[in-house]
Amino acid sequence: MNATALARRSLGYLHTPPSHRSSFSPRSALAFPQPPPARAALGAVLSLARRLHPLRRLLQAHTHPPRLELRIDVNQPDEDIEAELAALHRRLHTPGDAMNACARLPALRAGLIFHHREADGEHYVYVEDPSRGCLAGYTVFNRLIEVDRRTDRHVRSPHSKYAPAYQGRGIASTVYAWALGRGLCLVSGARQSEGAHALWRALARRHPLRWVSLQAKRMHDLGSEAPAARAAALDTRMLLLGEGWSLPQLHARQLLHPAAAVATPGSR
Repeated sequence: MNATALARRSLGYLHTPPSHRSSFSPRSALAFPQPPPARAALGAVLSLARRLHPLRRLLQAHTHPPRLELRIDVNQPDEDIEAELAALHRRLHTPGDAMNACARLPALRAGLIFHHREADGEHYVYVEDPSRGCLAGYTVFNRLIEVDRRTDRHVRSPHSKYAPAYQGRGIASTVYAWALGRGLCLVSGARQSEGAHALWRALARRHPLRWVSLQAKRMHDLGSEAPAARAAALDTRMLLLGEGWSLPQLHARQLLHPAAAVATPGSR
């Protein structure tokens, strides 16, 4: 059988539209049936996959880090923080911008200006260093989607970003204390940086702290320390009681519920 006949036979020549028949050369690879992969080649592919499997698991470990106590795994690059703060500082002094309408809080720290605005129940506090003409950082007190409306009126979850030069100077602690003094109870985020975790521990020396589990739109009281079995669960958080609140009041107002209703990790 010649090459042309073989091409017609292998490609189903009778079912190929006439407009396409001339596009295949008798010597084209498409004109001949292709053999299945050789066993040796298939074996090499499987061997490569086995060698890459540990590497894939290693990459997944960095993409999804193991759960630690309070998931302390937040570490944003300093240059990203400073770029964001520079953009916010420009907005702060741009007429017509929402940030330009911020109110000034009383001087919470000497040499710094504290700007405050509220939007949809969330509080934004921007800390400006006028001597250097820059924004030192900011704290946002977010609402929690994990709680019901009754609880939402009294709790917020703070998140802060401060430039490296202003970290460790107690500025964020001052802003948190301001919110606690207004009667807000603060709930930690699902993940924290080491600095944020230290901040919460420092505030716990001056404000009552409880560990809670956020489940079924409710806060469940886990006690003054997190049980080891629940320490790594994403719904386990810290709760700082704001001014005027006590543990019995939180339970009486049904803002804090017994731990007995909390599901065991891994049971859901």
